[in-house]
Amino acid sequence: MEDYLVPVLIIVYSAIRVATPMIFAALGGLFSERSGVINIALEGLMLAGAFTAAVVTYELSNPYLGFLSGMIAGGLVAALFAVAVIGFEADQVVAGVGINFLMLGLPALLSGAIYDASGSTEQIAKEFLLPNYFNRISIASILAFLLVPVVFYVLYKTPFGLRLRAVGENPGAADSAGIKVRAMRYTGVIMSGVLAAAGGAYLSIGQSSFFTRGMSAGKGFIALAALILAKWRPVPVLLACLFFGVTEALAIQAQGADFLKNLFGGDVPVQFIEIIPYVLTIIVLAGFIGASNAPKALGIPYRKEK
Repeated sequence: MEDYLVPVLIIVYSAIRVATPMIFAALGGLFSERSGVINIALEGLMLAGAFTAAVVTYELSNPYLGFLSGMIAGGLVAALFAVAVIGFEADQVVAGVGINFLMLGLPALLSGAIYDASGSTEQIAKEFLLPNYFNRISIASILAFLLVPVVFYVLYKTPFGLRLRAVGENPGAADSAGIKVRAMRYTGVIMSGVLAAAGGAYLSIGQSSFFTRGMSAGKGFIALAALILAKWRPVPVLLACLFFGVTEALAIQAQGADFLKNLFGGDVPVQFIEIIPYVLTIIVLAGFIGASNAPKALGIPYRKEK
């Protein structure tokens, strides 16, 4: 292999690893927001999946059961969120923030009760983590990429997808056509929890080998930003997540780059480099996406006319 290809491949592999949890979370958010429910809770749903997957994998020594358990946990937390915002018509943004705070503290409480350590769970043996294929590409990454055409097909080629998009655009007309608006919204939100939790599970048993408090580190919010950047479409969601993955991969590689030391006349603080992906996210969202074309009923509770 040519020497100049090595750093390129390192960045590519790193970008895929970084983008994987965001792809899961953004595709999950796509189902929720296409149904008309704003899902700020993606961050908390990822943490629910990460913690559950780590505990189950450690206790049962089976990463596949851990991954599945994490997805189930995400679905349950999403169902709680759905009851609040759909059943009781709570403010969707406030309820989402509440879920994020809940899942920031609850795993630490449970970890302290189970393992006497609130900061992290026990470390999982390497042989019990999700396997890697094709030179350091996780099976979860492959699944995330394959999920994109599946989501596209479900949203645009099936009656379910048509109904889901209809309740997000015009729930009144959808109701008149016999579509159960609330049921579709419950389904969309729960699906978002399952997929976002899959991204969290990858973080704890694929990219890492244990759960640590707040390990999602804002990836749920970046996934939401990717969803907006992609204008709520599956294939652009993949591209947006890869863009953010590349920026973070470059930031990681830049931490040891000599040209930065030469440019600034000394060592550059790590924190300065770590904020680069988030700054780029703000710049892209602020100046390059144009009209967002969000679902017209997004964030608006539906009340059936009597």
